[in-house]
Amino acid sequence: MRVRELNVGQEIDQVLMVRAAEPRKLVLGDRTGTLEAPPREDVAPGLCVRVAGRVEPRNRLAVHDLRVAEPDEYALEDLLDGPRIPVERMEADLRELIATVQCGHLRALLDRIFGAGTETWELFREAPAAKRYHQAYRHGLLEHSLTVAQSVSAISATFGGVDRDVAVTGALLHDIGKLDAYTADPLAIDLTDLGKLQGEIPLGYYRVRRLIEDLPGFPPSLAVAVLHIILSHHGQLEHGSPVVPCTREATLVHMIDNLGGRLGSFDRLEKELPDGSNWSGWDRVLGGGAWFGAARAAA
Repeated sequence: MRVRELNVGQEIDQVLMVRAAEPRKLVLGDRTGTLEAPPREDVAPGLCVRVAGRVEPRNRLAVHDLRVAEPDEYALEDLLDGPRIPVERMEADLRELIATVQCGHLRALLDRIFGAGTETWELFREAPAAKRYHQAYRHGLLEHSLTVAQSVSAISATFGGVDRDVAVTGALLHDIGKLDAYTADPLAIDLTDLGKLQGEIPLGYYRVRRLIEDLPGFPPSLAVAVLHIILSHHGQLEHGSPVVPCTREATLVHMIDNLGGRLGSFDRLEKELPDGSNWSGWDRVLGGGAWFGAARAAA
């Protein structure tokens, strides 16, 4: 059975993936949700294990037996989470959006990063958007960046004074530092040494600045505009941005990025919601529980 279909008191004997192996808990799950079990030292994130136990309240699992699963005991696609839209469709939408950017300098920059067959594109296509809270799965970075950029593009025409090309470019590139900040292994997403030592925002700034410096004649003012979006997209100093948004474009990208992250949390919580439940548990990102009763009634 899928994790979200399990009920309190139910006995299970099935394969789950180790999501996290922390000193105080072991997190096991499939593509629909997770369970917390007592910690163990003989497993690591990304490992598929056959576990027997009893489901307890608050998504906890009392483990009776646990061993490494045999390859013929599971299908990996049942355990890995992923985007709702096929990756081929997202790639086509990305290329369609890039084609609408009129500024030749910005198009050249985007082609350096997202051009078919480039090393950066191959990494970007596979990368997760986060370790845990939103779109923490393969292709998650593409899904998140594309969603933010599409929303920025649509809203740019609503407010006067917004340079749409700059805003869309910044939206597509705002999280580019995650290529260096997170591991690419979908079985065990974690921060890299660089991610821990420097952070995703400085890494993204450095990557894009290097590319801009290699583009002949790239206007300095345009470089400042795009790089400011990357540096400020977390919105506040206490949230990791070295500067706050000081332009219309940076403010727009920050607001849409924040919205995308919060709505992504609803997707994550809904996947983990047990059958018959309308409320999720308390969530750190939302600062409370999420209500799905109206959507479930409509369905």
